[in-house]
Amino acid sequence: MKLLINTFIIIALSAIAQLFLPWWSIAVVAFLVGYFATDSGWQAFGAGFLALVMLWGGYSLFIDQANEHILSSKMAQLFKLPSSYLLIIITSIIGGIVAGLSAMSGRLIKGLM
Repeated sequence: MKLLINTFIIIALSAIAQLFLPWWSIAVVAFLVGYFATDSGWQAFGAGFLALVMLWGGYSLFIDQANEHILSSKMAQLFKLPSSYLLIIITSIIGGIVAGLSAMSGRLIKGLM
């Protein structure tokens, strides 16, 4: 249950932070949630990873549908990917790894103090 609460906290704060700050603000948000709200390193990683996969994946799909797959298909061709949806999946996983490792770092630093 705490994993889901932390996931939704990271989603909400990251979405707000990305409106005003650079993309890497997700790492700061995940670090702070990992530091203050998680019980273990793996729980922190799971919450951060899941939150950003959902946030960036959903937002990427929304943008992709809005512009009728034009940009994502051209970017997929540039990277020699077979599908524009694979580009969205890769984008989501990269965001998830950044947030997951950041949240885990926050929890592990709390454990050192």
